[in-house]
Amino acid sequence: MFDALGDKLEQVFKRLRGHGRITESHMTEALREVRLALLEADVALPVVQRFIEAIREQALGQEVLRSLTPEQHLLKFIHHELIRTMGEHAAVLDLGVPPPVTIMLVGLQGSGKTTSAAKLARHLKLERGRRPYLVPVDVYRPAAIEQLTALATQLGLPVHPSTTDAKPVDLARAGVTAARTSGCDTVIVDTAGRLHIDEAMMAELVALKAAVTPKYVFLVADAMTGQDAVNVAQGFHDQLQIDGVILTKLDGDARGGAALSIRAVTGAPIFFVGMGEKPEALEPFHPDRMASRILGQGDVLSLIEKVEKAYDQKQAEALEKKLRKNELTLEDFRDQLQMVKKLGSMGDLLGMIPGMKKLAGKMNPDVADAELKRIEAIINSMTREERHNDAILNGSRRRRIALGSGTNVAEVNRFLKQYAQTKKMMKKFTKMGPGGLNRFANMLPG
Repeated sequence: MFDALGDKLEQVFKRLRGHGRITESHMTEALREVRLALLEADVALPVVQRFIEAIREQALGQEVLRSLTPEQHLLKFIHHELIRTMGEHAAVLDLGVPPPVTIMLVGLQGSGKTTSAAKLARHLKLERGRRPYLVPVDVYRPAAIEQLTALATQLGLPVHPSTTDAKPVDLARAGVTAARTSGCDTVIVDTAGRLHIDEAMMAELVALKAAVTPKYVFLVADAMTGQDAVNVAQGFHDQLQIDGVILTKLDGDARGGAALSIRAVTGAPIFFVGMGEKPEALEPFHPDRMASRILGQGDVLSLIEKVEKAYDQKQAEALEKKLRKNELTLEDFRDQLQMVKKLGSMGDLLGMIPGMKKLAGKMNPDVADAELKRIEAIINSMTREERHNDAILNGSRRRRIALGSGTNVAEVNRFLKQYAQTKKMMKKFTKMGPGGLNRFANMLPG
């Protein structure tokens, strides 16, 4: 997401750096390129016009034109305007009202409402300490109720026993009552969608909103639909006055214009973004961090948060003791790889590190992720004894491991050689004392 926009903006800054002296015509041309880049990213035209006008006056000021680094000034202006366009500050759910707090999810069919309902419930349970209750009221789409029930069961969340022969309004009311009596403090209502906005759907949603008076009405919008997502957001906002947006599939190969346009068009902030299919792939939306990622400046704060969630303090302390004694095993190595996998794809992780966006673009993240899986499969195909003592891995054992992991002997040998080099490096750093050991620890996966 946003890779094409980020690359085009980088080209603009590069061309400005290529001139010995910056003139007003150079800067005007740069702004024209920025405008085209935003339009190609599927940002709504009115938003693009406001965006360009907001930075034009600053970018064409004499202080900038006389500066030795006008491209840095332009970068600063664009960064600030990206943040302002997407909402300035991260939107935070206000849950400090008498329970149960009701959140109603609306959107078109296929936007990801049902999976987002489960992800949001999981987020509220783990990150906010809430007791969520899921209420499916989509009685039209085949297996919609079963889908949410299955997701809720998988995540250990309570779900209302809805049936397709009931009316959505009755189900919603009954769900709120059930949540209250069972001690749940948050209700998430998963409503029905359509392939497009129509009067019948809107009438039902208006009736549902009146029946349960939700604290929040969230639109679930598919980022892959680009400009259409903005039009959908406007349509729902006109009828329901949405309070916020959950933007799904932001990890896809889309232009990203929806993220830049929805807040500006509707005034409703983006609360969460979906970054994959996994239950944990729902993240709070931070305009400043997204702006930095668009401009190739990374997103260290989000990376730190991901690491902290996957980080096991006891496991880390045990690993440190093994490092000091030069006792790293293949099982320890596998545990570190599994922690890396929890953080997301290698492409996403590199994109969060300042200055690494270009490397992420050159690297095939699918190949890198497949390599991690292959290494994990090789280690899992070993016996516990082999994982704790790699010295016993003779030719016959290696053939068995290759067969069990779906690899070949050459791949097993290559990995074991890399592992041996890692242990050798560890031994070298250990001899250098605590400082060397810390340098080695920072090089380990995770």
